[in-house]
Amino acid sequence: MDLTALTDSIIILLASLLLIGVFATKFSSRFGLPALVFFIAAGMVLSRFVYFDNAFLAQLVGTFALIVILFEGGMQTKYTTIRPVIPSALSLATIGVLITTVIIGISATYILGISLEEGLLFGAIVGSTDASAVFSVLGGKNIKERLTATLEAESGSNDPMAVFLTVTLIEWIQHPEHDLVSLALSFFLEMGLGLLLGLGFGWLAVKVINSMNFDSSGLYPVMAIAFAILSYGVVSALHGSGLLAVYVMALVLGNSDLTYRQSILQFNKGFGWIMQITMFTLLGLLVFPAELPGIMLPGLALSLLLMLVARPVGVFFSTMFSKFSFPEKVLISWAGLRGAVPIVLATYPLMSGLPNGPLFFNVVFFIILTSAVIQGATISPLAVRLGLAGESASGQHSLLELVALGKTKSEINHLHIHAGMKIIGKELQELNLPEEVLVTAVIRGEQIVTPRGNTVIREGDTLYILGPKAQREKIKEIFSFRESPHVPVAPTPELIPGDVDEKEIDKPFPPDK
Repeated sequence: MDLTALTDSIIILLASLLLIGVFATKFSSRFGLPALVFFIAAGMVLSRFVYFDNAFLAQLVGTFALIVILFEGGMQTKYTTIRPVIPSALSLATIGVLITTVIIGISATYILGISLEEGLLFGAIVGSTDASAVFSVLGGKNIKERLTATLEAESGSNDPMAVFLTVTLIEWIQHPEHDLVSLALSFFLEMGLGLLLGLGFGWLAVKVINSMNFDSSGLYPVMAIAFAILSYGVVSALHGSGLLAVYVMALVLGNSDLTYRQSILQFNKGFGWIMQITMFTLLGLLVFPAELPGIMLPGLALSLLLMLVARPVGVFFSTMFSKFSFPEKVLISWAGLRGAVPIVLATYPLMSGLPNGPLFFNVVFFIILTSAVIQGATISPLAVRLGLAGESASGQHSLLELVALGKTKSEINHLHIHAGMKIIGKELQELNLPEEVLVTAVIRGEQIVTPRGNTVIREGDTLYILGPKAQREKIKEIFSFRESPHVPVAPTPELIPGDVDEKEIDKPFPPDK
């Protein structure tokens, strides 16, 4: 086969994988399984036709995918939501991971017949949870906000802990003379650098993104993901926790007055799916199905120990001082799906040349697969059974979104009217808008209302506001929330970027209601 034909075959194969991955997400939600199961299965099937054993490439793609996944998760995490559960989440991400590592490490020592150091390394590899797997399984279930916030914050912060433990234990196995005290101090140094530099990169990214005036709004998501990759690279080069820096940086962006937020979020969702499909398919290729039967029994034993013993003990011990009820702790324990991070970490022993590296990778792979199938298919029914799930929550609208208008210095603000805004019940002519600011459309339910001076603003309306970027703060002030003893004080509306379909604005307006 010549190079041109080989190139065409690879392109067709990649396109087919992406299409299969997209369709797999539909089956994933229908059967209650994380999409990673289908991606991995596709990789395992392809391994019968394509030989792949490049652990470095798999690790590189996996790390890049983790950056994108963590960045997407951090951008969508509201600080006001996770703030009350930060102590519990951090306890789960540190004490919980340590307890899981120790229990599984000791168990692996006897089940796999390896040394204690190698057993602890194995425990560290499977110690962290996977946010994308958990929330793809929960789907539209309206799980209590405190639980989802805890799981979200835990999954974002326990990845750096698992990476640190894995790298440290590999170094300890290869160099037993290293002082454990100095290794423990390096943990605090890595986490501290990750936190501080993540905050710094987040602040810098907000300033740069908000100050730029690109002709196309599609460039803002590229700039945002570039900052995420840069923060990981710089912090890792300084021996800090790059993954923690990415998550913190994304938290800063997601909770700041950031222009073109919606464009960035939508880009990240699509890009995140591409990276997940690529990563799990590639890792599926790295597994040789013929080797799995030999590790099936020990793998199943360790998987059940992880699901039924190690994770619950870690959760109940690390949250003993929290206000979670027993059913909530049970759900948190069962929702600890393993996914992207453990599989990527399983390539570290392979890259380090450890004798049991291939064994670790195959067993971890089996644990991920069984965790996704067993826990993934039962999380939602368990949440319903425990009374922790309700009807699907209605979608939340952004307060104010923007769309670029070419090289002009103007923008279209997309504002959703929430309860508590002081403009509710007022006519447009009472708003005292600057002369250069114009309300171009009012969306009310399924109707487009022609904006006139006597148009009354109602809760639930969506306003399209055209005005200069220099008037952004003035617009925020006008559409802020009222302060009243009967209405809770809410934060000032944010300018959140998003794509507005300008065709909607050009439609003929029906009479005002």
